[in-house]
Amino acid sequence: MNEPHAALPTAQQHAVGALRRLIVSGELRPGQRVNQEDIAARVGLSVAPVREALRVLAQEGQLTYRPRRGYFVTELQFEDLSEIYQLRRILEARAARHALPKLDDAALRRIGEAARTCAAAAAAGDVAAELAANRTFHFAIIEAPGQPHVLRLIRLLWESTEVYRAMYYNLPEERAASVDAHDRIIEAIHARDADRLVRELDDHRNRALDVLRARFAHVPGPCPGDEPVTR
Repeated sequence: MNEPHAALPTAQQHAVGALRRLIVSGELRPGQRVNQEDIAARVGLSVAPVREALRVLAQEGQLTYRPRRGYFVTELQFEDLSEIYQLRRILEARAARHALPKLDDAALRRIGEAARTCAAAAAAGDVAAELAANRTFHFAIIEAPGQPHVLRLIRLLWESTEVYRAMYYNLPEERAASVDAHDRIIEAIHARDADRLVRELDDHRNRALDVLRARFAHVPGPCPGDEPVTR
């Protein structure tokens, strides 16, 4: 679901990937304390690369470090999530308008392939694969040269809400709705209609936010007795 950390040691990459999967699957829930020894044992690594992976995910916003208590899966209030989506709306509209004239045949193929992969994952109920393909789809639209700072900020906003996107894609009806939204986005891209493209992106994002608003009260809290990460 995220760009590979090519500069990271192999063990650390493995630990980062394992932690992402645990968060996306819901095995690590928002607000839950993360135990680095347990994670190391589960993924067959020493504690050192897991500790570094925790720091990577904390930098992305997926985990939160609390002094003397350890790392927790980031837990947002709906107001925080709404603010993040409003920022995404502004930044992604700018990025899409900048990128649309620059989308060549190769970019259009990447977008189409990502949409098809997303649809196949949705049909199979493979949430992790759909999240990865969905990310590829959206960033293939906006990753045009000339806007590195905007893209950096958009990536940061995406990372900080990945667990909530997983909640959204765990709903079968929303997986189907997302596939339909991607089809409309692609139609706008092929029409080279920037206003329509921004409108479709806004509608797609707003639907997810509306669903998450309704689901927010049902986000499970931390489990009593979870061990902290303190070392």
